[in-house]
Amino acid sequence: MRGHFLILGASLGIALGAALSLNACTSGGGGTVGQGGECDYLADPEDPEARVCADGLTCDPVAGADTFVCGPPVIVRGQIFDALNGLPVPDAYVTALDQASAPSSDVAVTDATGHYELLVSAFRKEDGELLGDAIYTLQAFAADYQPFPYGVRPALPINTDDAIVESGVYVVDGREFDAELNVIDNPTTSVALIPLPAAKQGGGTIFGNVGGRFPGGTLVVAEGGEQPAPYGVADLSGDYVIFNVQPGAVTVKGYRRGLELETASVSIGAETLTGVDLLDVAEGDQHLGTVAGSANIVNAPGGSVTSVVLVPSSVFNEVFELGPVPFGLRVPDPGLAPDVSGAFRFEGVPEGTFKVLAAFENDDLVRDPDTNISGTQIQEVTLGRGGAVEVDENFKVTEALAVVSPGADAPEEVSGAPTLVWADDSSEDGYELVVYNALGELVWDDLNVPGVSGSATVEVEYGGPALIPGMYYQFRAKSIKKDSAISRTEDLRGVFVAR
Repeated sequence: MRGHFLILGASLGIALGAALSLNACTSGGGGTVGQGGECDYLADPEDPEARVCADGLTCDPVAGADTFVCGPPVIVRGQIFDALNGLPVPDAYVTALDQASAPSSDVAVTDATGHYELLVSAFRKEDGELLGDAIYTLQAFAADYQPFPYGVRPALPINTDDAIVESGVYVVDGREFDAELNVIDNPTTSVALIPLPAAKQGGGTIFGNVGGRFPGGTLVVAEGGEQPAPYGVADLSGDYVIFNVQPGAVTVKGYRRGLELETASVSIGAETLTGVDLLDVAEGDQHLGTVAGSANIVNAPGGSVTSVVLVPSSVFNEVFELGPVPFGLRVPDPGLAPDVSGAFRFEGVPEGTFKVLAAFENDDLVRDPDTNISGTQIQEVTLGRGGAVEVDENFKVTEALAVVSPGADAPEEVSGAPTLVWADDSSEDGYELVVYNALGELVWDDLNVPGVSGSATVEVEYGGPALIPGMYYQFRAKSIKKDSAISRTEDLRGVFVAR
């Protein structure tokens, strides 16, 4: 089998505290090296002293070292399709992220059949072979569709252990190379996109570029119109696209750890705007702001730790109480296991207004839902350029109600009316149960689920309207005692898709 790939350019991205990712380096000039040879990741092909990879090889980082080596390319291949009707989605923009949420590719655009191919960076052994067990996730954006991942829909892990060696062709800067390709093509590399409601379809599109030495992963938002605002994410080269921008005046703003950018003000209708570039103002954590605070973990298993993230308020979803996290705005650094048990501090924070979310990820903990006590409200901070902000209150975090099914660990397929099951809270009087679809619309609720006795779980049969095949849903349960909430299921669990 032969494949074909087009990459838009060459550039570098850094994964904070975890990894360094690089796309293909082009060969040319003198000093070419073969597989296993050390290469210069920012080599000028015209520099006779540069060490550049021979035709058909790419320059990638060596695991656990500060060097780069030439090896066979890694290709992620898949399809983007409509979740509700199964039809392909052409002209969707797809990029790959590594385990630390750093961009590992430039963008690929799907063809008329919804198919795409991505050349991705991969960690190598010293001989240029794949390290193995590297994990990627995908991002996908398209006109008239909800971004992926979004809300309660997670991106599934793609593993290099699943790569199959093929003979193929890939293209860099207009040059074709025959190569032995490591191709990953399986169900995890295809993505179902959910159509937006009709009222949010048909907007304009904004294209541009993010400045700075390391622009990849910048969350770029068209602010000032609807809430949550439409957004895109810059690829390794800094190129971005924002679809579904409703007509009116908007301010385009970028968010990334360690990068301060100018904003751009534009007026848009249903047309496409190009060249909306965001120039860099400052780069490096030491030149940007800080946000500090403290989490207070109570009534939870001993030794529990959590993570804290910053979400721009403009993209915060009030229904799901979450939003896209800009690259690097997580404590601890992206890719590291949660370790916050008290004080936390963000470095390199750009100017903006942010929601501060503790226990946002799946860590068996949740923000305490009891609104009658302090420290349980979602905090918001506004930071000026290079400023420092302290979060006003300590976050109260507590043990979550465990989800049993569906969606204990990942989205789960269901048929008919599913039975929703979660762990019993032994001190409750009863429960409140809600079911939302992926668009944030309330589908069904039961706010008077009685408490149980003598059972480790609570089981409630879904009693709402028929589920739409291909649509994603989430159930959320909250335990109640004396009219106060005492715990709830986690933010990202309980997700299922109807078949």
